[in-house]
Amino acid sequence: MGNKLRFLVPLLVFGGLVLLFAKGLELDPRKVPSPLIDKPAPAFELPRLKQSDATLGIDDLKGQVTLLNVWASWCSGCRVEHPFLVKLARSGEIPIYGLNYKDEPADALNWLRRLGDPYTAVAVDRDGRVGIDWGVYGVPETFLIDRDGMIRYKQIGPLDEETWNSVIRPMVERLKAEAS
Repeated sequence: MGNKLRFLVPLLVFGGLVLLFAKGLELDPRKVPSPLIDKPAPAFELPRLKQSDATLGIDDLKGQVTLLNVWASWCSGCRVEHPFLVKLARSGEIPIYGLNYKDEPADALNWLRRLGDPYTAVAVDRDGRVGIDWGVYGVPETFLIDRDGMIRYKQIGPLDEETWNSVIRPMVERLKAEAS
């Protein structure tokens, strides 16, 4: 009996680990809940990309429902979402602010010249410290911020028309209605 238990215990432990790993692989990293949802957006004040002598901060986003899109010129997912952001900006539905993350300003400016500029303004987060405060662990990420500066939603990964129409636009409409 003791010999059987000696072989059974490691087998059960191994089986339990396999189940835990299998469950972990099922998780969608884009659906990781942010601890910042329904909390005030972290304060920041950074130089603007196109006007390095001016700053952009959280106070500039308050007073209206906005999106803050975290992006970089080196980011392949950012290239995927960029045409949709340009289209959304042209619609005038919501102001889109950018947080250029761990990027060279010259590369970011070149990117916007070539691909279009959907942003009301862009803050430059060269060392990524503001991104850390916002819980950014990859780009692109997009935050929906209400008129009081509260984070209401976080999109991890490229923003697309389907997610906009099914998830974010209804939230934007609700937040705008609450503000009236």
